[in-house]
Amino acid sequence: MVERRIPRWSEFSDLIRPRRLPGDATDRRLARAATVGDLREMARRRVPQAVFDYTDGAAGAEISLRRSREAYERVEFSPRVLRDVSVVDPSATLLGAPSALPLAFAPTGFTRLMHTEGEEAVGRVAERAGIPMALSTMGTTSMEALAEAAPGARKWFQLYLWRDRDASTALVERAKGAGYEALVLTVDTPVAGPRLRDVRNGFSIPPALTLRTVANAAVHPRWWIDLLTTPPLEFASLRSWGGTVAELVDRVFEPAATLADVGALRAAWPGALVVKGVQGVDDARAVVDAGADAVVVSNHGGRQLDRSPTPLEQLPAVVHAVGDRAEVYVDGGILDGADVVAAVAFGARACLVGRAYLYGLMAGGERGVQRVADILTQEITRTMQLLGVASVAELTPDRVRLRS
Repeated sequence: MVERRIPRWSEFSDLIRPRRLPGDATDRRLARAATVGDLREMARRRVPQAVFDYTDGAAGAEISLRRSREAYERVEFSPRVLRDVSVVDPSATLLGAPSALPLAFAPTGFTRLMHTEGEEAVGRVAERAGIPMALSTMGTTSMEALAEAAPGARKWFQLYLWRDRDASTALVERAKGAGYEALVLTVDTPVAGPRLRDVRNGFSIPPALTLRTVANAAVHPRWWIDLLTTPPLEFASLRSWGGTVAELVDRVFEPAATLADVGALRAAWPGALVVKGVQGVDDARAVVDAGADAVVVSNHGGRQLDRSPTPLEQLPAVVHAVGDRAEVYVDGGILDGADVVAAVAFGARACLVGRAYLYGLMAGGERGVQRVADILTQEITRTMQLLGVASVAELTPDRVRLRS
């Protein structure tokens, strides 16, 4: 029989610990996010559906995107115990320079649509976090403006080859003049992938005021007011566009690009050259032979060819083929610091993340991107400690496997 009694106030008062949240509404919202997934749900509520779906979606039936996430869910770590992990160093060397994490912010297009602070906010966070950031050809901030906003950041410029080769050459010269240290040539976009969410949403650049978008504006008035009361979208590569993303890609990008273009770019560019969009061993060898300093094993986040190879599954073979001659990065499906740790253990020098920081940007602007950087840093560090490794160099293939 349990004896019941009335608790004394002194016993009860010890249990009352009100949580002290920041005074600012945005800070309070972001403080509640424990994972990138939490920020994704916040982002869904704060922007129009078409904008969220442009970020969140992929090509076709989105099979490639699901497979990328499923690959990381199949990861099994092999931890070691009784190792001194009181101090963990998650830093890496990328393209000959230090990075605080084995991580870079990937290039993303139309970024100011997610939040008008856009790429400048991302660049400032990258500068504070000590990691590189790549500005997209389809970015909504000019490379010169980004360089001014984040002068101490490691800045890479992502290049699509255009049908107008003089225009492509001019972009390379601008990147050189603005002090960008690397070019990231994306090679998996000869034409636009079938992004069906965008088709169904009638997504265009800039957003068109249709009955559907006007109705959506009533649900997201702050986003629309912010868009309409700040400077018009300015692209890194063109001044204006009035169609869909697919129409822009099909009209501007070069479907006749070949390996010779990689060699020509290598001859023209004095900095590091990264080739993004490699999905197999043969292509990896070919672009490294043509002069690439690094390759990104990538299927464009599942946004181009649906049912394409899953980057994490392709990574070990590419590392084995070219890892002694070039750095190998990977992207696609990375939403957690443990994903980064797993990819590095499988042989990647670093990971590129895009959707993750865009969720933060939609959820809270620059502060949301900072929250993503903080979450990923904490997750990477803690995962390394729980694995029993004190440095990135100790993340070897014997520490990880993919469950069948």
